[in-house]
Amino acid sequence: MRKAVTAIVLIALLITLVAMILPLTFGSPLMSDMDDYFIRFGQEQTGNNNECTAVVFDYRGFDTIGESTVLFTAVIGTGLMFRRLFGGEEVEDE
Repeated sequence: MRKAVTAIVLIALLITLVAMILPLTFGSPLMSDMDDYFIRFGQEQTGNNNECTAVVFDYRGFDTIGESTVLFTAVIGTGLMFRRLFGGEEVEDE
């Protein structure tokens, strides 16, 4: 019974994800105002020749700091979890 419920939930999730992706149009955005702005003014405003780097680090810097914080927290949490799992002892290979 439990496997059947799990299978039904996973199938429903898969159908939902596919239904969300199908209407998207890839490769032909309808509005490219922001793209045009970054291409036109990116080097002048940021002093960076690489537009991808300019967008990630200059225009979206706070978002990047937030993502780094989440990643750092996940790594620390995983490390603490494994430390507790293995008893916190240091093991040396001889």
